[in-house]
Amino acid sequence: MHPIEQALIFAINKYPHTPLVIAYSGGVDSQVLLHTLASLKQKSLFSNPIRVCHVNHGLSENAEQWQAFAKQQCLHVSLPITVCQVNIQAQAQQSLEALAREARYQALQSISTEASVIITGHHCDDQAETFLLALKRGSGLKGLAAMAAETKQGKNLLVRPLLNISRAQIVDYANAHDLTWVEDESNKDTRFDRNFIRNEVMPTLTKRWLGIVTTINRSSDHCRDGQLLLDELAREDLKVCQHELDSLLVSELSQLSVARFNNLIRYFLALRQCLMPSTEQLTQLQQQLNANEDKNPAVKVGRHFFRRYKSALYLTADFDDISDWQIEFEGDLFKESSLNEKRLVELPDNLGALQIFATHQAQSKNIESKGVDNKGLDSKESLLVLPTKAQKVTLRFSHDNPTCLPDYRHHSRSLKKVLQELNIPPWQRKRMPFLYYDDVLVAVVGYFVCQAFMAKVSSPQASLPQAPPSLKIIWTA
Repeated sequence: MHPIEQALIFAINKYPHTPLVIAYSGGVDSQVLLHTLASLKQKSLFSNPIRVCHVNHGLSENAEQWQAFAKQQCLHVSLPITVCQVNIQAQAQQSLEALAREARYQALQSISTEASVIITGHHCDDQAETFLLALKRGSGLKGLAAMAAETKQGKNLLVRPLLNISRAQIVDYANAHDLTWVEDESNKDTRFDRNFIRNEVMPTLTKRWLGIVTTINRSSDHCRDGQLLLDELAREDLKVCQHELDSLLVSELSQLSVARFNNLIRYFLALRQCLMPSTEQLTQLQQQLNANEDKNPAVKVGRHFFRRYKSALYLTADFDDISDWQIEFEGDLFKESSLNEKRLVELPDNLGALQIFATHQAQSKNIESKGVDNKGLDSKESLLVLPTKAQKVTLRFSHDNPTCLPDYRHHSRSLKKVLQELNIPPWQRKRMPFLYYDDVLVAVVGYFVCQAFMAKVSSPQASLPQAPPSLKIIWTA
């Protein structure tokens, strides 16, 4: 049995009956992959159902011809094919190669609703190129580990069974079986880093050291082993440093060496599929741990922020400024004749939605009072008196620091002080809905109701309403 066939059988037999998705471009690597798997399937050497996926990036004038070729080849080997059209938009600080790769992997994951094994034709020459690209970027062990033989991607598993097979072996197999394939003209364009390495760097290295691809792959394996050890250490450190789901304890982080701190932060971000920080960002982040207690420093990493508040370091999104957002209602919208007619208000910047409606269900057990951080909250209710017909009802995310008397307090205090005593982080204070009747603060939705506007409650045992209708607001985050 040919080494390519052996590698594929070994990989597939670990996942019997699991659907296979072949990543097929029409190039020689994927053509050999398609031909070999179809041949093995015909010989009943595995029982997994197979589907082929061809991604049309639309980046070449030959894209439609390649798509037609892909359909023809799948028809020839009697395998079903799905063609995915993707539209790649140029983005700042993102290479076209990276954008195309990301679009391709998303397309591969989208074609099946059930968990599948996605198989690609990456080989050891690809692995060596990936290692050198990572070296050029100054990557650590994780980057230098290059491509793993198996990678979990959502519900699917991405498998690269040919990483020990050379490009020469693949071409020899293709020629021996009289296979035809397409040649992407962009593969010769050395403006792209990978093509420069493939066409200029690797031939020079191979001329000097014949076995350089094998030794680079060996180094990549060593880096992968080293990264596994670092991940083990990070898991142990995370057990000690974890505060909440997306936060870490400053006191414990401060006890770590610089190397262990950096390793833990990278691991913490990787678990959440965030972009990795630069060395400068990690240095800045560690310095901010020692900021004064009354300071709330923030360090931007990719599309997220690390924010220190009191004794913890929180990871948050890069929030939009929503201070100017507001919506107005007329008071008569909440009249008694409109009982239980819900109005849905979509909140900005992924904050969820509010349901607002008049109701007779003003029972004491339904009233929520104490302020609670709504992060991770499924829903939170507020009950308050109905506005009059003349009152303007406004929902907004800004305030002028009014004096207020929350439902749980005995004395009035400024709103800023109330939010501080509730231990609500500063960034969350800008992301909570404030409800006003005219220009008077009525409630901080999901946190508290001002006492003057608390709904009159009836006994939970009463068979009929004992109190006038109240306004119910449910915040679903």
